[in-house]
Amino acid sequence: MKTYSLSLLVMVAIVALFSCTSQVKVTTDYNRSVDFSKYKTFAFYQLSDHGPGLSQLNQERIINAIKSQLLTMGFTENKENPDLWVNATAIVKEKTQVTANSNYYGYGGYYRPYGWGPGFNGTTTYNTYEYKDGSLIIDLIDAASKTLVWQGTGNKEIDKPSKDPDAAIKAAVAKIMESYPPGGDKKTAKN
Repeated sequence: MKTYSLSLLVMVAIVALFSCTSQVKVTTDYNRSVDFSKYKTFAFYQLSDHGPGLSQLNQERIINAIKSQLLTMGFTENKENPDLWVNATAIVKEKTQVTANSNYYGYGGYYRPYGWGPGFNGTTTYNTYEYKDGSLIIDLIDAASKTLVWQGTGNKEIDKPSKDPDAAIKAAVAKIMESYPPGGDKKTAKN
């Protein structure tokens, strides 16, 4: 039961990665010596998760969103002999942010003896904020050479679950993939 509860919690966290409350931060990198116009077909390698686990529902949502995006770009799925292998990795990390707020009323303090008197040198309060940091990494690998040719990463602070995980994941994948093909030439695979 504990494993089920933990898996459910992580599923909610991943879905929240793509909720509408904050923007997905996207970074991409690619091999500048590759001619991306030669890629016409794709197949999925695997979906992996790092952290407390990714639900099968969200795995399927991510795969379907990537597949839909590639098909829209003009690619064809070819499981036997693809030009590109697609690999997706989801990572969820628990993080803590600490903030300090100081309230000083004068020029006093340890180094300055010009304060307003005892007790008026102010106080500092510390606040901690725990959150989940989620990332989705999409790798495109040249099937012939087995080398990574393009990588897109979407990162977001997870604050609450999405009301519509299908739409949220699809939008996040589209945002990650919008810079493919790289270099400003947005021709599709059919061109």
